[in-house]
Amino acid sequence: MTGGWRRLGRLALDTRAAPWAATHAALPMTEPDGPDSWRVYVSLRDADGRARIGRTRLRLKPHPALDPLDAEPVLDLGALGTFDDSGVTSSCLVADGTRRLLFYTGWSRGVTVPFYLAAGLAIGENDGPFRRLSAAPFLERTTADPLLTASPFVLRDSDRWRMWYVSATEWRATAGGPRHAYHVRYAESPDGLTWDRRGEVALDYTAPGEHAFSRPCVVRDNDRWRMWFAVRGDRYVIRAADSEDGRTWRRTDTAGLDPGPEAWECEMVAYPWIFDGHGARYMLYNGNDYGRTGVGLAVWEPDARS
Repeated sequence: MTGGWRRLGRLALDTRAAPWAATHAALPMTEPDGPDSWRVYVSLRDADGRARIGRTRLRLKPHPALDPLDAEPVLDLGALGTFDDSGVTSSCLVADGTRRLLFYTGWSRGVTVPFYLAAGLAIGENDGPFRRLSAAPFLERTTADPLLTASPFVLRDSDRWRMWYVSATEWRATAGGPRHAYHVRYAESPDGLTWDRRGEVALDYTAPGEHAFSRPCVVRDNDRWRMWFAVRGDRYVIRAADSEDGRTWRRTDTAGLDPGPEAWECEMVAYPWIFDGHGARYMLYNGNDYGRTGVGLAVWEPDARS
């Protein structure tokens, strides 16, 4: 896959109808909403830093633009004491007949470490509201994933479901406090609800200082599987990988994206989401401070220069 991403700019998002959305618009993901628009789900924080999942719409014509944010979140905080009482962040959305499965990450505050993460699932029927499958995470901590699970990306593949997700390998004590390390693992399921997790690593650390991967975004093209993700050492950058079977991956970082020249994305870029439309491939992504500066859009071009 040769070429590069051409930046189309930052997309303004009007949040005035949603007083709960004080800052950020992180981890964008799309859902088709007709021939010329997509529902876009983003994670927005309140004044206390707790994220909820909200929804807007993206239209590419006559020029790329987002509709105002819906007044109510599509997924709110969990009940006090549950795994997601301090935040819910978007991960992926899968259509299965009349059901829509919203996979997300639940946040709770830690004591010995700053936070705990666990992957949750909410289900909507016939385009109705999303309701949690359970007050508990669907990816609990196990011997395969003893520290945390987060950021699942799920695809249906014939008679099986495939998932790439984040799992921690350690919390390390540093002079600045505990520092996490997590990479991307792989699991399968017969129904999208119960998963066979064996600790299989899909993407591991390769460069000195790498210690965190963001939500992966996986696309199955005719010739191979492709994955985009963000990885950080000192800062997040967007990188890519490809695979013949969806399990063994080869990093192809030239298909990624580095921080850009504009102020809103000059420090970091992260949380890529890939979708196709109007005969082109697009990427939604975030810039500085984990989405505080908003959502950007780029288009893949064979001879692009970002």
